[in-house]
Amino acid sequence: MSNDGSTIFGGGGSSVTSYGGIVNEMFDGGGPVDGPPIENGKSPKKGAIPLIDEESQSTPRGSTAGDGAGSPSMEFSTSRPGGLSTISGVFAPVALSMFSILLFMRMGFVVGQLGFLMTILQLAMAYAIVMLTVLSLCAISSNGAVEGGGVYYMISRSLGPEFGGAIGVLFFVANVFSCALYISGFTEALMNNIGNGQFPDSPTWRFCYCVLVSLVLLILSLLGSALFAKTALITFMLISICYFTWILSVIFNGPMAVTIPKVNTPAYRVLINASDPSQGTVEDFNQTLTANYTGWSFHTLGENMFPNYTMDYTTEKPTDFALMFAIIFSGVTGLMAGANMSGELARPSVSIPRGTVQAVFTTLFAYIATAFLMAATSSRYLLQNDYTVMMDTNFHRIFILIGIFSTTLFSSMSNLIGSSRVLNRLSHDKLFGCLLRPAKIEIGDRNPVVSVVITWICVVLVFLVGAMNKIAKLTSIFFLLSYMGVNVATLALELTSAPNFRPTFKFFSWQTCALGVIATGTMMLVVDASMSALGVVVLMTLIMVLHYQAPSVSSGSISQALIYHQVRKYLLLLDVRKEHVKYWRPQILLLVSRPASACSLLDFVNDLKKSGLYVVGHVRKGDMDSSAVVDPLQQVFPYWLSLIDYLKLKAFVELTMSNNIRHGIQQLMRLSGLGAMKPNTVVIGFHELTPSQVTLQESQLLKDLRYSKIDRAAVVEYFTAGDYMPKELDGNLERLTPIDYVNVLKDVLHMTKNLCVARHFSKLDKEALSRGWNGQKRYIDVWPVDLQKPQETGLGWDNSSLFLLQLACILSMSSRWRTYTKLRVFICVNSLQDMHRRERQLKNMLQTLRINGESSVVPWDHVVCHYQPTSGATSGNTTIPSVDLPPAYISAFNDMVKRYSEEAAITLLNLPVPPDNAEENADRYLELVRNLTDALPPTLLVHGVSSVISTAL
Repeated sequence: MSNDGSTIFGGGGSSVTSYGGIVNEMFDGGGPVDGPPIENGKSPKKGAIPLIDEESQSTPRGSTAGDGAGSPSMEFSTSRPGGLSTISGVFAPVALSMFSILLFMRMGFVVGQLGFLMTILQLAMAYAIVMLTVLSLCAISSNGAVEGGGVYYMISRSLGPEFGGAIGVLFFVANVFSCALYISGFTEALMNNIGNGQFPDSPTWRFCYCVLVSLVLLILSLLGSALFAKTALITFMLISICYFTWILSVIFNGPMAVTIPKVNTPAYRVLINASDPSQGTVEDFNQTLTANYTGWSFHTLGENMFPNYTMDYTTEKPTDFALMFAIIFSGVTGLMAGANMSGELARPSVSIPRGTVQAVFTTLFAYIATAFLMAATSSRYLLQNDYTVMMDTNFHRIFILIGIFSTTLFSSMSNLIGSSRVLNRLSHDKLFGCLLRPAKIEIGDRNPVVSVVITWICVVLVFLVGAMNKIAKLTSIFFLLSYMGVNVATLALELTSAPNFRPTFKFFSWQTCALGVIATGTMMLVVDASMSALGVVVLMTLIMVLHYQAPSVSSGSISQALIYHQVRKYLLLLDVRKEHVKYWRPQILLLVSRPASACSLLDFVNDLKKSGLYVVGHVRKGDMDSSAVVDPLQQVFPYWLSLIDYLKLKAFVELTMSNNIRHGIQQLMRLSGLGAMKPNTVVIGFHELTPSQVTLQESQLLKDLRYSKIDRAAVVEYFTAGDYMPKELDGNLERLTPIDYVNVLKDVLHMTKNLCVARHFSKLDKEALSRGWNGQKRYIDVWPVDLQKPQETGLGWDNSSLFLLQLACILSMSSRWRTYTKLRVFICVNSLQDMHRRERQLKNMLQTLRINGESSVVPWDHVVCHYQPTSGATSGNTTIPSVDLPPAYISAFNDMVKRYSEEAAITLLNLPVPPDNAEENADRYLELVRNLTDALPPTLLVHGVSSVISTAL
């Protein structure tokens, strides 16, 4: 075979005991090697890529270096000695975060507006949404080893670094904002209830108070997760004591009058002139307003059963169903507090799902019990006009104050620690380069102190910004986007039916995941549609930035599993029996031996495929050695993939090994592709007398590829090395003989595949197309002349000529060729009298075929006069063998094509049919093709075997 780059083959807990039974029933207790080939057991060449990458070689957390021998990247033991337990690490933080301020300061107002029945309905709705996300969280967290980073780690390891990183950033920001909001609320409550005007109060002083509180939280956070766990348990027990004091108060307190707080200014407004209401109102705080606390009463319960919307006295805005639902839902969204501590848990895959579900059921029971007791003991007027009804009806106000302060302070600490863990994992994954490198620093028991300090600084900056009410909604949107991300990740894993997605938590399905996505998306719109749009824009921007900037990671991406799932499904639907000529497109197998000398041809075929299948095939001569550790083709395959990527080709690579190159090509033609996507056209370079020169240079390749483990210098070195072409025992280069080459051409036709032979493509310079020819466009010249039937010069073209025209049309439709070239079709006539008639016929045919091209009719009587078949050949209308065509005839046609196609960027000719007896006529046939294409521009010789053009609608 030739050396035109494609023709030389070769080379180559107690508080939750009552729920434990319920919850516990819900649980059940590296690739091809990059590098050059290993020949004869020798070591790889310089630049070889190791079998196991750096990340997979690292010892898994919680295991010793000897664990899992033989599979370094697998973690069999997920327990961490000394880690947090389910109660202290997950249940307590989640329960505290979900109680929040709603339990102590908002539940009475909610019942006063909604009534008991509607409150239960909205609690059920809110918890249904939360529970859908909890189910997804339980599934994804029980599917394997979970490390630090919480929700970010889970999403990034499922959906990939782009989506996971974007969600991680939003989750970090949301936690920072939420921490600032809790601290600000804590400081305000402290000043209003304890200060009694003894402390200075101004924006500057409030900022200082907030910083002082945050400093206390910073110190507690720097002391590590063990202190956090103790704080969580102590806080939970403290809040439980405070809550039970209220329960005891409800049981033992009798009826009383409760004073309406002065902060309810609308209740204290009176008319300036009772006889003239138009004069307005004025606030009279000298009066004392009270509301009835009835104690346990069925009458009171009946009055509080149904909704009675009034207004929120703090904002003086009317209430409605949506507003009250937003208040309830915002108080129960702390379900990620336990997942944020994933890196400090002893058994995260067990603790996260179990502790989260237990906390959800516990808080739901507490909220229902609280709503029922308030509806049965407090009048509607009291509930609607006193946010602090729980405090005012308790034995002593201090208990509820302690509960409010404890939940707020702990929630802010939980946000601070959780966001620092997300930041630490983001830095470990290097998604933002060196920007977050300091956040990787850890001390002691992997305590990310720098991440905690950076997070604290961000919280202080939020204090400076102020406008807490404005960022509160955006914070809720970011949290909801994070929850949606968990649902999307689990939904994707479930839909792809990935074999390794086997979570021990079984109570979920793709329907619950999909409902979770819809529910969280709906809640975003309920909270604030405009803020939701802003949040989505920020998310998409981060995804795009990370898509182009984030480094490659070895954790995999769900996108590949989704693509595989869809491709397999649609490939099964793609039925070869339903093919129609109207939808024909070229599906090309390009046979390449030395890619270093075929770069132009590789690029040209990429333009020719017209969104069809493009396979680059290569045969390596040899046998599988049973003593070899690795298949030699596995060693070289990454280099071929990198070359395809660096050349920016949309192609697949198929490599095979055979003792006989021809048999290897037959394997490629039969087995390349999948289902109905199999090559229908084979492109092969011409068999030159001597191998062509290597043209591959670094400048021809892309400068950088994100996901390539082999740099372009190594690719060029591999394919241009002097010993790339393996040699036979006698020292000759592995090349197809002329006989084998011609037989390969015949094999293509026998398999009913279209055949294209490429020559002179080393001359093709696509960059020169933009410069034109003397300022004009270059041409794509088509010569649909059957040299073996010179007497048939009409327009009754056969499949081969129509295939030739179709390929030229497809090429002229590709972007660069469409801009800088014109299609020109030549037809030859024997007499001048026929020129105008044939030109008109040609134009009509091009119009009928919807091909935009110039038509040109040329006389060729000076060529046909040399057509004198040899004595062994017959004349007339019978096709004579190609090897019997007179050399003068072929030379004259070559001269004519050179004269008319001087300005052509590429010419397309009919390929003379290969001879039947290749053993005797191979050299003569190759000489004929050589003379036919001598000194021509880059030429594609084409022989079509099937119908490819349709004029039907």
